[in-house]
Amino acid sequence: MDRKALFRERFGRIVALLGYKFSPDEELVNDLLDAEVELERRYGAPYCPCQGRTGVRSEDMRIVCPCIPYHRAHYDAMKRCWCGLYVHQDVDDPDALTQIPLSELDL
Repeated sequence: MDRKALFRERFGRIVALLGYKFSPDEELVNDLLDAEVELERRYGAPYCPCQGRTGVRSEDMRIVCPCIPYHRAHYDAMKRCWCGLYVHQDVDDPDALTQIPLSELDL
């Protein structure tokens, strides 16, 4: 099994337990998983492709996919993760969801 297929299988099981699923936008999912495979090849971990690494391992571990547990309250408010790879299980139209800056939430 190639890395992308492995990520899809393993990450899918993890996020399902958290109440999430892969976005129904297959093109987006494929592009983001390709990016994570490349980030893992370069940096040793499948970092979120939409968030910049700091170079500080303890901070960067918060953006290793799936990063839902580290950002749960924020993502629950948006019903999606920041890059849109995962959405709440009840979401059918991810395009209707918006990103909400953490500073705008009362968390």
